[in-house]
Amino acid sequence: MQAHRPDLMSLHHVVVSGHYMTAQAGFQVLEAGGNAIDAGVAVGIATGVVECEFVGFGGIAPSMIYLAENDEIVTLSGIGKWPKAVSSEFFHDNHGGRIPAGLLRTVVPAAPDTWITALEKYGTMSFGEVAAAAIRFARDGFPMYPMMRERFEGDAENFAKWPTSDAIFLPNGRLPAIGETFVQSDLGATLQYLADEEAAQAKNGREAGLGAARDAFYKGDVAAKIVQHQKENGGLMTADDMAGFRVTIDPPCHTRFGDIDLYGCGPLSQGPMLLETLGILGGVDLAAMGHNTPQYIHTVVEALKLAAADREAYFGDPLFVDVPVEELLSEDYLAARRKMIRPGEAWPGLPPAGAAGCAELSPWEPDPSSVPVPAEASLETSYFCVMDRHGNVFSATPSDGITKTPIVEGTGLNASMWGSRGYTGANHPSNVAPGKRPKMSSNPAIAIRKGKSITAFGSPGAEVIGQAMSQVFLNVNVFGMDLQAAVEAPRFASYSWPASTLPHTYKPARLNLEGAVGKDIGNALAGLGHDIEWWPYRKWSAGSVCTISKDVDTGIMHTGADPRRTAYAIGW
Repeated sequence: MQAHRPDLMSLHHVVVSGHYMTAQAGFQVLEAGGNAIDAGVAVGIATGVVECEFVGFGGIAPSMIYLAENDEIVTLSGIGKWPKAVSSEFFHDNHGGRIPAGLLRTVVPAAPDTWITALEKYGTMSFGEVAAAAIRFARDGFPMYPMMRERFEGDAENFAKWPTSDAIFLPNGRLPAIGETFVQSDLGATLQYLADEEAAQAKNGREAGLGAARDAFYKGDVAAKIVQHQKENGGLMTADDMAGFRVTIDPPCHTRFGDIDLYGCGPLSQGPMLLETLGILGGVDLAAMGHNTPQYIHTVVEALKLAAADREAYFGDPLFVDVPVEELLSEDYLAARRKMIRPGEAWPGLPPAGAAGCAELSPWEPDPSSVPVPAEASLETSYFCVMDRHGNVFSATPSDGITKTPIVEGTGLNASMWGSRGYTGANHPSNVAPGKRPKMSSNPAIAIRKGKSITAFGSPGAEVIGQAMSQVFLNVNVFGMDLQAAVEAPRFASYSWPASTLPHTYKPARLNLEGAVGKDIGNALAGLGHDIEWWPYRKWSAGSVCTISKDVDTGIMHTGADPRRTAYAIGW
């Protein structure tokens, strides 16, 4: 397949992110001498400004870092905890088992601590230095672009009801037109406050300065405003919930695909689902089927369903739930799951989950938090990756936009609404509990072919995230496409399992195809039992994959940036 964009190549450092302005923010940090972690944090903070329809500074930020000097990968959990006053019983006693829209879905904001922890442990620059571009974008504004305007249109009625949101998103009584300057002055002031608090303590060392920036958010004025907003509007998060929070630094999950080592975040994310899918497919001769043929698409979709069934049965906060990740990704287990793919017939919905660990599994049934209502708009996501001159890598999938609940007065942000991924069933591994973390669909990834290449890749798109990532990975490693061509190739996505987002909408057998896949292919898949719906050519709902791959022999870094959204690469 021939790509419409060039194969951008770099020798020194490169950024690929969900928006051209955030890619520029990271590139400026690299040019100033920062490493991949410094640049990644700059991109992450800027994304919470420039893509605030998808990502909030007070949201989530699951991240992976490759440290070249130690040949080591670490993950940052990037997800906040439920307040101590919240439980499944609370929702059953007060809301019939549902988790209602609004502040009762609030968990502790995790992104600020993720960015600061990454800087503290692995970066070289200050918060103020890496946040400079984000502060500028928020304070001075940037041109309203079509995708942001489209997403804001869906929330305009709510903005008008919420005075704090109205002032930001409806200046002069209307949404800014495409090309008009969009300003978020309160958000710029919040970021500047953290930078100023850091600077005030910098005389005591870099670590003290970063700690002061963290305290400014979690114990200082920002926390006080968030907690006051909760008290006044029926939320349950307290100052103790905020002050006691820290993200965790964890080892990655791992499996193999041929001679490639695949790494993902843990079972708080869809990382093990992505790895299980590719582990299942690693034992199938996909190349013989041909790219995007009916049998190929059918096989990939059925592998995804098998991994999704295990996600529903096992995934949850590993601090609360014993998730048998190693067994789920073991060769014997993957081989057993592979045998459940039926070449001539699609599973109509979720296949049975596999028997892993000591779990006694009950058949799948709808969670009490699921109700027969139209699906809510997903909070969506972005993705970025960075490689630097030292060989370090930052791969992150920040999420949790700021448009679904009122802005906290004077801050320009809202607290994380990732409780929208909650469950209230007594036996669900990700059910609500005090201090527990909801699971995520977000899952950045890193792939290493020892001595040959290292690749970072990821995507936004809720249930589509792992599906888009799987297809791009296979396009490169089975069908030999370059990264940009692999990203631009036509996609498909199954919705044949319960969505992570409330109300956990379930569409058994649903399979969406981009128009370029072709009607004959769609008809053949329908004959196998798939319920086909069509997307137009390059629909943004099909994900927006960003990727970087470094050739170890030449040192050249290649990129792929998805034209389905506003993704761009900048390198040198």
